Order: sequence, then structure tokens, then C-alpha cells
Amino acid sequence: MNPFDAASPLDARYFFAEPEFFKKLRPFVSESSQIKYLSRVEAALVAVLADAGLCSQKIAQEVADACDEIEPEEVYEEEARIQHNIRALVNCIRRRISEEAQPFVHLFATSNDMTDTARALCLKEVTHAAVLPFLADLTTKLIRLARANASVGQIGRTHGRHAVPITFGFAIALYVSRLGQRIEAIKSAADNLRGKFSGAVGAYNALTLYRPQDPQELEAALMRKLGLKPPEISSQIVQPEYVADYVYALASCWGVLANLADDFRHLLRSEIRELRARSEGDPNSPIVGSSTMPHKINPKDFENVKSLWKAYMPRLTTVLMDQISEHQRDLTNSASSRFVTEFVTGFCYTVYRASSAVDGVEPDRERMRAILNEGKDPIVAEPLYILLALAGHPDAHEKARVLARQARVENKPLVEIVRQDRSLDPYREKMTPTNRKILEDPALYTGAAETRTFAICDLWEKKLADLLRQP
Repeated sequence: MNPFDAASPLDARYFFAEPEFFKKLRPFVSESSQIKYLSRVEAALVAVLADAGLCSQKIAQEVADACDEIEPEEVYEEEARIQHNIRALVNCIRRRISEEAQPFVHLFATSNDMTDTARALCLKEVTHAAVLPFLADLTTKLIRLARANASVGQIGRTHGRHAVPITFGFAIALYVSRLGQRIEAIKSAADNLRGKFSGAVGAYNALTLYRPQDPQELEAALMRKLGLKPPEISSQIVQPEYVADYVYALASCWGVLANLADDFRHLLRSEIRELRARSEGDPNSPIVGSSTMPHKINPKDFENVKSLWKAYMPRLTTVLMDQISEHQRDLTNSASSRFVTEFVTGFCYTVYRASSAVDGVEPDRERMRAILNEGKDPIVAEPLYILLALAGHPDAHEKARVLARQARVENKPLVEIVRQDRSLDPYREKMTPTNRKILEDPALYTGAAETRTFAICDLWEKKLADLLRQP
């Protein structure tokens, strides 16, 4: 397929345009792969029937071999003829096998036994093969960045204004923790996806003709063979909350990525410049930032992360709307549910792009230090208030507020005003030398930022290793 003929910009600009990314995702999210997943489920069904003694293992192998040979083109051609996608696949399998084997293809099953099970299998496998590794790679890069800058002072900001100091590593450790927890949620949701093999209305009507006492055991056996969990109960479709929970886990993680992108691109702003693009130091870089302003280097990768989040976040609503299906099932989720794999692809590309964007920037430590030193003086008001209160001052907050106002009115450094106020001497004497140093240089007022950074990095390095080891 010519990518320039694609209707979706996801395909044309991102999926087909990145060979490494395309190679990683194609086995799971392409239309071809969906046919392969359906074929795997059909083959597994006959294998379970053989295990139960309903047909021979030879027949099961014959069906499995036929399923391996199925090509999407022939299934689509047959669907165009008969107007039913699953029966089209069944017909294509049956054409390849003996008359002895033909009765067992799709036996006892309804279409959604195949489609819902294939979707669950696809989402679980793409999660372990692509989603989690991409996220782990990004998080590992952030861990390295946090460790390297655990003690690098940075002005903290709340409401877009200077607050009190942190370290740059601490700011990054926050995202390590947020992404780590989202990784856990995604894995949990993926591992909880369910298939089904309970027939036209979910009550095992067809299966009870063969196994009236325990039809659900064949369903459980099929799910085990595929590495899935069986549902507690179903209608013609699997309870939709399993997929909704999975997509929500991706969506909430996507929000963290968008937040990370915003924070990084704001630190790249001309008036802040606490981050810089690595390409700025390369005179031979061919990157063009503007069609008219040759001097510009734009944070386009981080902007792309935010833009893709905006494009796909509303699709979570569609998934939630797919929770509603009248009675045992209607077809109002038939088209909409097909886009779940596109959501996964868009999410994976965003992680992939964010990882590349993080690689493309570096902290400007001198600039961070300069901004911190420039804005540190008013910061002394908070540690002053706390230390005065600990030393027994009866109205410490008011005293600090009055001194801060005096500094503004007299246009003097607050540190100097505090140092000259002799009424504070009795309280100063009760302070530790370390705390008195903070009143002289509030840039030292970084709290437990450094130790918490290392603690978070240690925690998530271990957790990521454990998560990726688990099946």
C-alpha cells in the first residue's frame, strides 16, 4: 500500500513513516493481523475440541495448518460475496481441509466468540510486546535523567509563579512515579481482558447439546489455551468493561505524557531556557524550525505528543459508549470497536515520539542556577516563618509577612532585612547551623528533593524489571 493513499494521517505520517515503529506494531494492529488473530482462535477452538475427544488431534492439526495459510485478501473477497466477515473466514478455512475436518470449524461458536476473544488476545499481546517495552524505555530514560540531576537546584513553580526550590531530578522523578503507576495499571487491565465461548446469547445453548453438565469448562479450556481468562458470564459479547478499563488505562497514561510534554516545552521557552535542544549545539544540523525565521528551533516533538493526545482522548468517550448494547447484543459497536487497535497504535507512537523528544533535550544547569539565584530572595519568607514557629515565636507567619512587605517597600533583599532584625536574635539562637544557612541562602532550601529522587528511581527501576519479567 502506498502510504500517500491512506485516509488516516496516523498511517500516512506516523505508522508507515517510521520503519522501526511499523515493524514493532504491524504484527498486532494491522488489518492483516486481525485476520490472523481470528484464525488463531478458530484453530485453538478445534484443538480444544480434540482435547475433549470430540475430534482427532490429526483434524486439529489439519485445521491449524489451514488457519496458518489464510490470507486477508481471500477473506475480504469472500466477505464481499456473502456479506459476513466471520463466516467468510470459516469458508476460507473449510476450503483448505478435508470433509472429515470441516464439521469442526467454528462448531458451537457465534461470531463474537471469535471477535471478542481475538481482540482480547491481540490487546494483551501488543501490550506485552510493544506498549510496556515502549513505556519502560521512556521511563528508564527519565530515571537516568532524574539521577543525573538529583542535586541540581531548580526554582519550583506553582500557578506559573516562583515557589520554593526543588531539584530538577525531583521534577523528573515525579513523572517516573506517575508513568510507573500507569504502567502497572495498563498491565493489570491487559492481563484482565477476557474472551468468550458461550454462544449466541451467552447461555451456552449450543454447547449444552454436547456437554449439558459443564459447558463452561470448554470455554475455560479455550481461554487457557490462548492465555486468557474466561468471563464470569456474558451475553453474545464479552462484558465491555474489560476493554473500557484497558483503554482508560492507556488514556490516563496518555494524559501523563501530555503533561510531561507541556512541562518540557515550557522549560524550553526563550524566557526560561532551563532546557535546550541538543541540536542547538550542532552547527551541521539540517533541522528547520520555521519556513521564514531561520534562527528558530521549535519544540515540535513535545508539541506533537500534546497534539496526538488531543486527537485521541475524545475516543475514550466512544469506548465508554460501547458499554451499551441492547439485550444480548446489537451491532452499534461493530464499527466503533474496530478503532481500539488504532487507539493503541496512536498511544504507542506518542510514547515512541516522547522518548525521542526526551533524548533530544538536555538541562541547562547554569541557567537553572541563575534563575534560582535570581529569584531566591523572597523564598526565605517560608523557611523563616517555619523556623520562627519552631523556635516559639507567637505569630511567626505574620512576622515573616511584615518583613517581606518591608523588603518590597524599601527595595532591599529580604535576606538582608531578616539579618538586620535584632528582634529575631533570640529565635535565631535556637536554630541549627544548617537552618541558619538556609536563611542566608534560600537556594539551599530544597528539602528532601535529592533523597526522594533517588528513592523513587530505585523503586521504579526494580518495579519495571519485575513488570517486564512477568508473563
